[in-house]
Amino acid sequence: MSDAYSGRGNKDRSLGREPGVSQGDPVAKGGAARPAPDGPFLIGDAMTGGYGKGADILHSCTIAVERGEIAVIVGPNGAGKSTAMKAVFGMLHLREGAVRLDGEEITDLSPQDRVKKGMGFVPQTSNIFTSLTVEENLEMGAFIREDDISETMAQVYDLFPILKEKRRQPAGELSGGQRQQVAVGRALMTKPKVLMLDEPTAGVSPIVMDELFDRIIEVARTGIPILMVEQNARQALEIADKGYVLVQGRNAHTGTGKELLADPDVRRSFLGG
Repeated sequence: MSDAYSGRGNKDRSLGREPGVSQGDPVAKGGAARPAPDGPFLIGDAMTGGYGKGADILHSCTIAVERGEIAVIVGPNGAGKSTAMKAVFGMLHLREGAVRLDGEEITDLSPQDRVKKGMGFVPQTSNIFTSLTVEENLEMGAFIREDDISETMAQVYDLFPILKEKRRQPAGELSGGQRQQVAVGRALMTKPKVLMLDEPTAGVSPIVMDELFDRIIEVARTGIPILMVEQNARQALEIADKGYVLVQGRNAHTGTGKELLADPDVRRSFLGG
């Protein structure tokens, strides 16, 4: 797998939105979005919080991704991986910490306004409209846009050729791996600044997993930073520029993918030796 994963980088922004360019002018729940100091392109910084009035799941957890990177969040079941992703996307209230995108603090923005700011999010489940065709799903992804979407549609079809072949077919009739391609393609139709994927290979075969990872690398090559939660830790770290190992909602290990794969504690505790 490693040979195919070389040469990633910020080479072409055709699928993504130029940094600093937003769709519309979203307003935060607590007022206008606030400028923030320079730092990582996307960061959830020292996040503490949980769902509703329940106990905190995240405890001073920090995750970030730079332009042109693939950053992967791994860890045992119940470690708070998906919760960290949802916190960055604004799906739970942070009691402490902040989220910043492209130099702007967006901690108080709703998920809908974060999409307008350039965040593309693909949840693990219920991420397509099964009764709509593949092409209709992609068109739904462009709902916030007012410009011509045909070029982006063509780019998505170039990235996922099977979707072009099946574009008139109801998405609910596709295989699990093909459905995930529809979900990723729909997120790309927003021309996001950053793409967030919550366990994109859950429930698919190893062959399909490798194919999805190949496509994720291709997305990163267009210049879109990718933040991904993944249950297949070893394979995910092989393609990661940066990795975060979470345990009980806290940062346990942070490093490049290669560093974490070589770390004896990480290998013993999370990768099966």
